[in-house]
Formats: sequence, C-alpha cells, structure tokens
Amino acid sequence: MDSPLVLVGGGKMGGAMLEGWLAQGLAPASVYVIEPSEAAAEAFAAKGVHTASGDDGLPTDLRPGVVIFAVKPQVMDAVAPPYARFAGPDTVFLSIAAGKTIGYFERLLGAGAVIVRAMPNTPAAVGRGITVACGNAGVSDAQRDQCLDLLKAVGAAEWVDDEGLIDAVTALSGGGPAYVFLLAEVMAKAGAAAGLPADLAERLARATVAGAGELLRQSTEPASTLRENVTSPGGTTAEALRILMADDAWQPLMDRAIAAATARSKELAG
Repeated sequence: MDSPLVLVGGGKMGGAMLEGWLAQGLAPASVYVIEPSEAAAEAFAAKGVHTASGDDGLPTDLRPGVVIFAVKPQVMDAVAPPYARFAGPDTVFLSIAAGKTIGYFERLLGAGAVIVRAMPNTPAAVGRGITVACGNAGVSDAQRDQCLDLLKAVGAAEWVDDEGLIDAVTALSGGGPAYVFLLAEVMAKAGAAAGLPADLAERLARATVAGAGELLRQSTEPASTLRENVTSPGGTTAEALRILMADDAWQPLMDRAIAAATARSKELAG
C-alpha cells in the first residue's frame, strides 16, 4: 500500500485479516491498529504495527488510504463517528460489520465518505473465508481493487454492485458455516442412531464434512458432479439421496431457511 492503513478492532476477524496482510508482505509500519485491550495491543505491537487504544492515539497528521471497521455492530454508533475527519476521496472506509448499511455509514461519516460494505464469514479465521463487498458511488476502481485485495488475505472475495444482494449473501455464506456445522451434528446423531458409538459417529461425521469440503474446494467440477461420482446406481448412497432429495426434503427446506435469513437480514438493516 502507498498510504497507511487503520484497522479499528483487533478481534478474531480483524486479527485474522492482519495476519493475512502481514503474511502477504504488507509493511507492519504502515498499519495502525485501534485495540482497547492492553494484552491484545501488546501482541499486535510485537508484530511491528502501531497500536492505540482509541482514535485519539493516532498521529494528528495521519492520512490513511483505508480505514477498516472490524468491531461488533452494536458498538459502531460510538466507534465510527470520530473517523469522519478522514472522510474524502483519498480514504476508503471498509466495514465488515454485519447489518450496517452503506447509508448508515454515510450518515455517521458524512455524505462525502467513500464506503465499502463487506460481508465475510467465519472460515476467514483459517484463511478459507468468502467475502462479498459493495460500495457507494464514491468508490474508485482502484479503491475497489484495493479493498478486494485486503479481503482476499483471508479467503476469496467477490464484488456486487447491488447492495440489496448483501442480505442474501448474509443468509447464504454469512450463516452458511452454521448450516454445515449442523450437518455434521445431525450426521453424527444419525450414525449413533444406526448403532455406532457416539464418539466414533462424531469423528466420522466431522472428518467426512471437512474432507468433502476440501475436495469441493480443490475440484473444478460442480458439486452436482462430485455428488454423482460418489453415487452408484442402486447402491447405499443412492438410497440415502432418495430421501434427502425428495420433493419435500433438503432443497425446499434450504430454500425456506435462506429466505427466512434474508428477510431477517433486511429487518436488522432497517
């Protein structure tokens, strides 16, 4: 980066992003982390980045190219406003706070603020996240690409022009890890119900979900093709899929779940 970066919030997601940036060669001296926890701040400082407990600890002449909000949505009202002093065409504000819209940040930071709203998911903590971002009219092509590069430090990143799609993104990939964890839970319980020792069923389910996910990640084939490759005609997998793919089974259930989560995301965004 040609200008400093300010990371507001050094929690799990913010910390994971910082680790990714440094691993990709971002100069620690160009990063300022705002973290009120003294222990966490000391750990960040050990990596060579600047730290401060609040915005008032930043140099008065600092002109950051990017300010990233990585704090919980419920504290954003108190945290974000002081950074309005950086608003202008040369600074982009990148938020990863769920439910906080572009309009929300424009009200807090001023109509001239350049805003990018992003929705990451929790696998970012292990570098396997997926984030979807969108921006307001002030975002330049260079700023869009810069934000996507920063987000790619913890996984894949996509851009959409329609902010309204973020609600569906929240429902699908934002909450998606929980659906996968639930799959592992119900598979383990079903295995135990079929007679397996509960601890063995849990290990089998966990390894199967994790292994299948990695196979899906590495493969260029569609998920449907990978499923078909595992399914022998008239075999045991085909019999299980006959239940799971029934007209009233997984697909309509997931349709309803994603629709409900999308609607709730819209409600929370106000």
